[in-house]
Amino acid sequence: MKDGYHIAVAGATGAVGNEMIKILEEQKFPVASLKLLASSRSAGKTLDFRGKSLTVEELREDSFEGVDIALFSAGAAASRQFAPAAADSGCVVIDNSSGWRMDPEVPLVVPEVNPHAVADYRNKGIIANPNCSTIQMVVVLKPIYDAVGIERVVVSTYQAVSGTGKLAMQELMDQTRLLLNFQEVTPEVYPYRIAFNCFPHIGGFLENGYTEEEMKMVYETQKIMEDPDIRVSATTVRIPVFYGHSEAVNIQTSRKLSAKDARVLLFRAPGVKVLDNPDERIYPMPLEAAGIDDTLVGRIREDISIENGLDLWIVADNIRKGAALNTVQIAELLAKEYL
Repeated sequence: MKDGYHIAVAGATGAVGNEMIKILEEQKFPVASLKLLASSRSAGKTLDFRGKSLTVEELREDSFEGVDIALFSAGAAASRQFAPAAADSGCVVIDNSSGWRMDPEVPLVVPEVNPHAVADYRNKGIIANPNCSTIQMVVVLKPIYDAVGIERVVVSTYQAVSGTGKLAMQELMDQTRLLLNFQEVTPEVYPYRIAFNCFPHIGGFLENGYTEEEMKMVYETQKIMEDPDIRVSATTVRIPVFYGHSEAVNIQTSRKLSAKDARVLLFRAPGVKVLDNPDERIYPMPLEAAGIDDTLVGRIREDISIENGLDLWIVADNIRKGAALNTVQIAELLAKEYL
């Protein structure tokens, strides 16, 4: 690893971009220079990094000269437009959008699960960051998969509004305030009222009846785990929580694994923290996950309805491990092993 790298953050003014900047500072990543990029409407704003005020520049195709690593969280359309130009300029792009995840030449990486895949950045100069819900799930599935194999996964997610962005968080806040004052609300970000409500609709609906978010979890899990035979079915739900995605995960393993042995495996797993003591009402909650790096797992129990079944409850901060932290961890791995 060099003493310093020239870093760019594209989408710097968004919720994930803000968190990327924060984590670069917290992790003491060796940043020689930091360039902040966003759309033309955000250009000129200032953000702090290591005690200095940096001015946000407009994201352009020529923004990446002299940049070593570009962290993208500017949306799929912007990533498809600007990531190839960034890679052509000589930097490595780590993209947080859905724009490149299923490209067979672009590695889809969770450092605790498939760190070796980072080497494939050489194909296009791009590394993809998975969907937030996929990341926290595969971090927990990996040690179980390695021990006994996994044949099938059924997951229901309960996803915080921060996954949609700053406007969604503001909408939840505004709607809550209005309803508590007995006033009417008009949804703008979401199709329905999110305050005191939930709805099973994240992403557009597809011909097979699943949503885009649900199929992301299917395809991304298979790609990251490098096993197209894992059967995955997902239902994704938006709930009125600001930070922290929760997941009820049912898995069927290839060989028997007791709940006790699963806890032991997960206690040892990198990036995982087990909170599992039902007698003391200890289990993961979004309140506990917000602002921390670990993926939390609890309610570990054997499924009484099928052979070789396990039920898990998984919670993580979707903006940190589900997005910004995983991106910076990929950058750390890239810098340490390849640049």
